[in-house]
Amino acid sequence: MTDGNASQSPQSPVPARTSFLSRFRNYFFTGIVIIAPVIITIWATIWFISFFDSWVKPLIPFNYNPDNYLPFTVPGTGLVVAVLIITAVGALGANLVGRTLLGWWDRVVQRTPIVRSIYKGSKQIFETLFSQKGTNFKYVCLVEWPHKDMWTIAFVSREIDGAQIGLETGRRMYAVYVSTTPNPTGGYVVFADESDVQILNLSVEDGLKLVISMGLVMPDKRLSASVELKRAKPARPRRKAILRSTT
Repeated sequence: MTDGNASQSPQSPVPARTSFLSRFRNYFFTGIVIIAPVIITIWATIWFISFFDSWVKPLIPFNYNPDNYLPFTVPGTGLVVAVLIITAVGALGANLVGRTLLGWWDRVVQRTPIVRSIYKGSKQIFETLFSQKGTNFKYVCLVEWPHKDMWTIAFVSREIDGAQIGLETGRRMYAVYVSTTPNPTGGYVVFADESDVQILNLSVEDGLKLVISMGLVMPDKRLSASVELKRAKPARPRRKAILRSTT
């Protein structure tokens, strides 16, 4: 007669049950991840609309302001008017009369002390950001910053000749923007030899995501083979790294 205990199969380990507090914490943080981006987006949209309304609505003639004859306030009126005014100014600047007026305005501002520096700098920034000629970042790259053997994500702004920054003529270099994280609008502009810059197989959008997320969000996919082939450059002898900060 066989022993009843010996005939029983060994029991599988019972999985540990998650405590109520642990589940509550996980659900809470999951809810934050879902709700926070929605709330921030709604808040930023309302702030943006309210900003234009507070500045533009007082300039709208009484008869054309819907807030004066409707029983409720119409949000976004100032934003719509601002868009129409900006578009009209852009259309005016595209013809001969507009270019003449803008040229006259530029000459007046250029002769005004202090104001001309602010105007010229802001104009160059917006012309670069909104130019239709594609003058945006060219590549995502790695540079040894802030010291050797420490690599930092950066963005290639343009290719330059060394003579443009006071170095020898014919020296092939990159103007590189090293941004801070999580705010990519602050950073440094450095100049480095092409051989000291490693071009990454990433789009500019993926590079910005990597910076803004503090390295938490990695790129989903690589660039296409055709784009990667265009970015490939013949290897050059490695020269001594030169990084010059302009700020």
